[in-house]
Amino acid sequence: MTLYARFADRIGQILDELAAAGDLPAGLDRKNVAVEPPRDPSHGDLATNAAMVLAKPAGKNPRELAALIAPKLARLPEIASAEVAGPGFINVRLTDQTWREELATILADGGDYGRSKLGAGERVNVEYVSANPTGPMHMGHCRGAVVGDALATLLEYAGYAVTREYYINDAGSQVETLARSAHLRYRQALGEQGITIPEGLYPGDYLIPIGEKLAAEFGDRYVNAPDSEWLVLFREKTVAAMMDLIRADLALLGIHHDVFASEAKVQTDGRVKAALDKLRADGLVYEGTLEAPKGELPDDWEPVEMTLFRATEFGDDSDRPVMKADGSLTYFGTDLAYHAQKAEKADQLIDIWGADHAGTVKRIQAAVKALTGGKVPLDIKLVQMVRLLRAGEPVKMSKRSGSFVTLADVVREVGKDVVRFTMLTRKADAQMDFDFAKVVEASKDNPVFYVQYAHARVRSLHRRLAEAKMELPAPDLALLDGEELALVKFGAQFPRVVEGAAVNHEPHRIAFYLYDLAAAFHALWNRGNDDPTRRFLLTDDAKTTAARLALADAIGQIIRNGLAVMGVAAAEEMH
Repeated sequence: MTLYARFADRIGQILDELAAAGDLPAGLDRKNVAVEPPRDPSHGDLATNAAMVLAKPAGKNPRELAALIAPKLARLPEIASAEVAGPGFINVRLTDQTWREELATILADGGDYGRSKLGAGERVNVEYVSANPTGPMHMGHCRGAVVGDALATLLEYAGYAVTREYYINDAGSQVETLARSAHLRYRQALGEQGITIPEGLYPGDYLIPIGEKLAAEFGDRYVNAPDSEWLVLFREKTVAAMMDLIRADLALLGIHHDVFASEAKVQTDGRVKAALDKLRADGLVYEGTLEAPKGELPDDWEPVEMTLFRATEFGDDSDRPVMKADGSLTYFGTDLAYHAQKAEKADQLIDIWGADHAGTVKRIQAAVKALTGGKVPLDIKLVQMVRLLRAGEPVKMSKRSGSFVTLADVVREVGKDVVRFTMLTRKADAQMDFDFAKVVEASKDNPVFYVQYAHARVRSLHRRLAEAKMELPAPDLALLDGEELALVKFGAQFPRVVEGAAVNHEPHRIAFYLYDLAAAFHALWNRGNDDPTRRFLLTDDAKTTAARLALADAIGQIIRNGLAVMGVAAAEEMH
């Protein structure tokens, strides 16, 4: 339980006492009562809106109700003062001993400090990456991969039971094109001369080794064979080989999925029929025509009867086709069945999509509402593209020639931890520049360096202590001054940050918090530059050193915990 949740319980007990005494009506809804740090630290350590939230339903003035709550709070042994402020907020200051005890809790909990039972084992399916298996992972896939993986870890840390899922788009024209491209590389591997990759096929060299494997397995059996003999086989073999390549690329980022779901299997297993039958039984699927496009009509437009889903009943802008006039499925038709499949084993669904899919958000959310009766919420996080730069200059890429910067290239150049941390330094829906020079720059402006440097400074204290051959007593935390306890207060916000990030599905909040925590730690460290007596390690004062080392170790532990949630290893030293 976080420190803030603990004091929320205390306030709950006080409200129970007031209700028992007749000062408050019984059964008031308290879900909006909050305990959080005040925006201005000079106002205190905690603030609660209890009186503001409950005054109107209780028929009282907010300040009048706050005046009943504050004295009871002030009598608690952990609280130094509780004061009514403004229209009825209550600002609370905790005793120094309470903060010393929280510091001891951080050290005792270690890697579990910040871990939560908030999720109570609720099953969450997080689907992310899901790139078409038509090429290696490139930097266009990287940001969504990191956001999804960090979110999955964050949710686990907050007590949810998480399934990491990848949806393989192994049906449709793009994988047929892939198979035809591989067939050309297969013929090439068998020595056929003069092969060029025609427009519309995949030209990348990554298919050369796949063609060689196909040649080794099948010899020249399919060189001149009709499509009907090799197309399905080559599609399956090539998709499998591409998925092996994609898994290897993701492993470089430390990403591993629990489930790889096949689009083709969703179609062949009767999932689509079952989903459409359910919607028909509920009156949510019908035969009809779409409205004409707004504005000037194309010359070839004509109304065509299709099978439509009543998406407008669930918040979408128009009803959506699930089956074309010729009886073939739309992509949406398969996609809604796939989401129904995921919802069978989850209490909550989260999809991480590229921002170019924004137009399909409402229809999928409508389908999930219809198929689950609104019992399984779906949150879709849109991730903006990443612009690659070198010293401020754009990195040129050409999809036409098949030349692009692969994820593997970037990880090998700057390292997994730098890539992962950088991808979380902006909100997912905000534009991002990834400058190869800046992400490895040793400066305060580089969050990756700044946070890692804070942890490396903590670890350096132990090396210097060993060099000085100092023996330290048990830390007396009463020796910590007000500035040092202020850092404890900042560190104690970590569990609350974890829970807020988990509830809002925003792993970037961890990165933002770690940067601010690192800044506060560096500021405390740097005071020793002007006054040597304020350094963390004092060779002539073992007692003060022990207390300050305990503080540094606690901050280092929180940084390690936060980085672990992000999938980033903490630096032991930096040169």
